[in-house]
Formats: sequence, C-alpha cells, structure tokens
Amino acid sequence: METRRLQVLVELARLGSMRAVADTLHTTTSTVSQQIATLARETGAALIEPQGRRVRLTPAGRRLVEHATVILAAVEAAQRDLAPGAEPSGTVRVAGFATALRARVLPIIEQLADEYPRLRVLVREHEPAESLALLTADEVDLALTYDYNLAPATVDTALISVPLWTSAWGLGVPTAEADGTPAATSVEVFARFRSADWIGNSRNTADETVIRTLASMAGFTAHLTHRSDSLDLVEDMITAGLGVGLLPMDRPTVPGVRLLPLTGPDVLLRAFAVTRRGHADWPPLALLADLIGRRAHQG
Repeated sequence: METRRLQVLVELARLGSMRAVADTLHTTTSTVSQQIATLARETGAALIEPQGRRVRLTPAGRRLVEHATVILAAVEAAQRDLAPGAEPSGTVRVAGFATALRARVLPIIEQLADEYPRLRVLVREHEPAESLALLTADEVDLALTYDYNLAPATVDTALISVPLWTSAWGLGVPTAEADGTPAATSVEVFARFRSADWIGNSRNTADETVIRTLASMAGFTAHLTHRSDSLDLVEDMITAGLGVGLLPMDRPTVPGVRLLPLTGPDVLLRAFAVTRRGHADWPPLALLADLIGRRAHQG
C-alpha cells in the first residue's frame, strides 16, 4: 500500500466528500476515486459505500483509517529524523580499534549524553579488517580503521574513507639493548636488531608488513615470534626480553622499554573514518563523525 493512497483515505474520512478531498489535495475527483479503488483491491476489502450522493466508509474502511493514521505519523516522524537538518537522534553503531575508541570516541559520548539525549552510541572494539566487514554487512554505521604509509590498505568502492590523523611510530626495544645515540634511519635501526625476535599484531597484518618491509630493506628476514593486539602486552613482552616491536611515539612507555625513532622512511599510522556510500548525511552519523574529526585535528 502506498502512503499517498492512505493519505487520500484519511482525508476522505475527515472531509466526507471526494470533491473536498480533491480540492484539499489539489487533484481531481476521478483521481481520488481511482486511488480509493486501488487501495480496496490491495487490501481485498470494500472501503467505501454509497450514501445518497456521497460516500461513507465501511467498517473495514474505518479500521484501515486507524492503521493509516499511525502509519502516516510514523512515516512523517522518520522523515523528520532522517532529514539533513533534523536534530540527531537514534542509535549510531561504531566499530574501531581500541586507541581510537578510547581517545576519540569515549570522551565524545559523554558530551553527546548532555547535548543530545536522544542520541545513543554503541561501541565495538575491532581491528580494521573486522570493522570493515561489519560495516559492509550493515552491522555498524561507522568504522574507525588504520593502516601504515608502508602498508596502505584498500577500501571497497561502496565505502567512503575520510582521513582523521597520523601518528609516528618507533621501535620499542629493551632499555638495556638501546645505546645512547639512535641510528639515523629506519633501515639502520632495524639492522641493529636483525638477530632479535619480533612482536607483531595478532589480529592485523599491517604491523607485520611494515616490519618485513623494513627488515628486507635492511637485508634480513624478521623472525616474528610473538603476537599481540594490546600495546600494554607488547611493552610487557619487550620488558620480559621476548623481542622488539612497533609502538606509537606519542605514547609514554613503561620502565624498561626504550623507543627508537623510525625515519627515512618514516613509519606513520594513518587513521580513517569509514562509512557506507550514501549514509554519511544521516544526522546522527554526520554529527558523530564531525566530532571525531574535530577531536582528531585538535590532537
């Protein structure tokens, strides 16, 4: 049933005359009659009956008007909620990596609770490939992902990826194994640890790609022995002497871990906000993405 036909029936119940309905809806009496007849065929019930020169609704017609009133009100409410200028309301589902959620999303949720009480944000922690799979399957509305400049990711054409921020990464090593003067280039840093065990990410291959790329440039094959998607655990592994691994330069390290800068080539993590094409204008999603972007640019 088309909502325009339901609107015709509701107006007929209110005005009691096809001519009055035609005048109100700026159409013809013949069109009103055709719309009612089509609606009757769709429902399989007689909706009107003659009453002198006029018509009146049958019991089935009156019952359908009750449903139509609710349906039309729901459609109008949906249009208000989805309109570009509407006040954000509803539920936005976000999947992203832990660092982004902790630093960029959780503080915003507190702000939204005060300013937009009808807006709810659901959070799921996932690595990029997992988040993108959920986004493609329409199980989340926004994916916060990352890649590295030395391990660029490809994004499906059905998705839109917007850059958020970049951060420099270095090599975390045991303090006892780091001399006082860092090597000049990333290749030289890696060459110094050619015999070390290496720690990679257990749920994302980007770290491993960066490690293997720089190791190859330094003339050796990295021995990736341990894996973890927790930066805290990576640091604990380094402190325990289990190996060396990539860590963000802007993150304070625990005692026993020394960060060596990686430059020439730099190792840069690049964060992105990814949405399905055509969905970014939905007011709740647009608001959340905008706030995350602003927070990212503020550092």
